Amino acid sequence: MPQERVDVPITGKIIAVNVTTGKKVEEGDVICTIESMKMENPILAPVGGKITEVKVSPGQVVQTGSLIAVIEY
Repeated sequence: MPQERVDVPITGKIIAVNVTTGKKVEEGDVICTIESMKMENPILAPVGGKITEVKVSPGQVVQTGSLIAVIEY
């Protein structure tokens, strides 16, 4: 099955993770929220499918390009 990587678009701190491995998501669902420059930025699912990997946790500082999650669709 094809997979879609969800990468970090901006350096910041993960303040919430809304998905777990095995969860089904629809396109546009919030995967996690990143705080950057005092702004909260929701990271949305680019495709609908099933989460096969979650690589972040709340409180973690992430860099642009890091892997957030993998969606199998």
